[in-house]
Amino acid sequence: MKPAFLSALFGLALASPAIAEPTVGFDRFDVRADHRSAPIAAAIWSPVGQPTHAAPVGDGIVFESTQAYIGAALPDKKMPLVVVSHGSGSSIDGTAWLAAGLAERGALVLVMNHPGTTSGDSSPRRTARLSERASDLSAALDQVLADPYFADRIDTDRITGLGFSLGGATVLGIGGLRLDPVAYRDYCKRFGDAAQDCLFLSRGGVDLDNLPPEFSADMTDDRFTRIVAVDPGFTYAATPESAAEVDLPVQLVTLGDTFPWAAVDLRTEGSGLVDLLPQVEYVVIPNAHHYSFLPICTKNAAQMLIEEGEDPICDDPEGWDRATAHATSIEEIARFIEL
Repeated sequence: MKPAFLSALFGLALASPAIAEPTVGFDRFDVRADHRSAPIAAAIWSPVGQPTHAAPVGDGIVFESTQAYIGAALPDKKMPLVVVSHGSGSSIDGTAWLAAGLAERGALVLVMNHPGTTSGDSSPRRTARLSERASDLSAALDQVLADPYFADRIDTDRITGLGFSLGGATVLGIGGLRLDPVAYRDYCKRFGDAAQDCLFLSRGGVDLDNLPPEFSADMTDDRFTRIVAVDPGFTYAATPESAAEVDLPVQLVTLGDTFPWAAVDLRTEGSGLVDLLPQVEYVVIPNAHHYSFLPICTKNAAQMLIEEGEDPICDDPEGWDRATAHATSIEEIARFIEL
């Protein structure tokens, strides 16, 4: 989607009355990180220990909001933590449906905006600097574990990295997967215009023969105990050696069984990542496609996007229901991380 329009659609909020009482809490804060020039916007979704006032999160002109108690007190118990990495061009608000669904099941869910690859600020050149995104996750985890209020409630034996698309590549890096820039260049040459990710990078002037060192850096953070990667990108560049050494359980989730995008085909006939990881569970979400992992669209969003000449992110095929795809995704992820 075009950066200017993304900025508008996520920045303009419409007043909306609460439809039902929330079931989760939500609180925004900033993460201080040495590798960033400014604080990283972050938030935690949580089960509710004591309700506060209710408000919509992510209410806008394209995507529906999620209701939450703002700044609600947390339950006084240990809970699993899920650290979420959003996809290219998304944001904290874009992951609201997923984070709220996991919080309803008892998890603390740490979300953040990745500078340079978030709504209205999605740069191809910064997209290739993948290790910066991984460092965002590690810095956010550092901060919540240093805060006694959160630290006393986090089960450090149950910390999951969960990412979608570019975020999926990010959390796989956190789990120890390394990328080979030469293999990625060769993949781009092999698939040509069918490789959506390569086109995006090339249009931003990224030299695929000279990818930045952040693309293939070691991003491992041993504090994470499980990884969930939904339609992850860059997997054609995964090195078999690093994949074989990933020593934690990994769930790979594919959205739909038609595999229209080469970039996120994990099967043997695609990137083959499903064959490389020693502790892998592979799940296919039926009646879904890549955009199904975005929030539910408002009534007029699809037509509005057509008129604006934007990506068809709200155009689900007839008979498909995005809410059902969301519910199935949450169910599969929650089962894997034992919520």
